[in-house]
Amino acid sequence: MYLTKIPDIIKPFAGDLVWDIKTNEREVFLTFDDGPIPEVTPRVLDILDDFDARATFFCVGENIVRHPEIFAEVKRRGHVVGNHTFSHEKGWETSQMAYLRSFLKCQELTKSVWFRPPYGRIRRQQAQAIKCTSRIVMWDILSADFDPACTPDQCVHNVMRSAKPGSIIVFHDSLKSEKTMLAALPVVLSNLRNLGYRFSALRDDGDASDQG
Repeated sequence: MYLTKIPDIIKPFAGDLVWDIKTNEREVFLTFDDGPIPEVTPRVLDILDDFDARATFFCVGENIVRHPEIFAEVKRRGHVVGNHTFSHEKGWETSQMAYLRSFLKCQELTKSVWFRPPYGRIRRQQAQAIKCTSRIVMWDILSADFDPACTPDQCVHNVMRSAKPGSIIVFHDSLKSEKTMLAALPVVLSNLRNLGYRFSALRDDGDASDQG
C-alpha cells in the first residue's frame, strides 16, 4: 500500500522533512533512487540530457563502490547526489547504531547535505540524529515505477495528474523499475516541458526555499 500523491494535510505533522520546494516558477524536481547501476543509470542520464534536465540521484553506497565511474558521471553531467544509506536498510527493522553507521558510510562517499530514507520510512530517533547534519527529503509525487503492476502509462498518469510548481518526483534507476521507468520518463518530461516546466536538481547547499 502506498500513496502516489502525498496529501498536503499530513506534511506539517511529519516533522522537519522536505516534501516539496516552495517556488512560484514552473519548475519540478526529479529524483532517482537506488542507483547507480550500469544497466539503467547511464540511460537515465542520456534521457535527461535530451531534455536539458537536471535531477538529484539518491545513491546507495554499495552501488557507488561497485560503479564509481557511473557515480562520477552523474556528477560530471551536472546532477546532484544524495545519501540513500550504504545498503538500503529498512529503518524500522534496523537498530539505531546500525542505521546511523550505514548513513555515515554512505555519507563518506556522497558528501551530500541531502538524505532520503529507503522506502520513505524512518524512525523518529534515526531522523533526529541525521537531521543534525543533513536535510531529510521525501517527495510530493511517487511515480510507482517500482510496482510490477504499474504500467508505463499509469506511471505517467501518476506524475501528470499531481505535478505542480515545486513538486519533488520520485523515480528509481534500478533493475526492478527499469522497464516501466525508461518507458515513462521521456513521456513525463515531454508532457511537462510542453506545459512550460523546467527540471531542476535540489540545491547542493540544502536550501529547500524558493529556488526559482
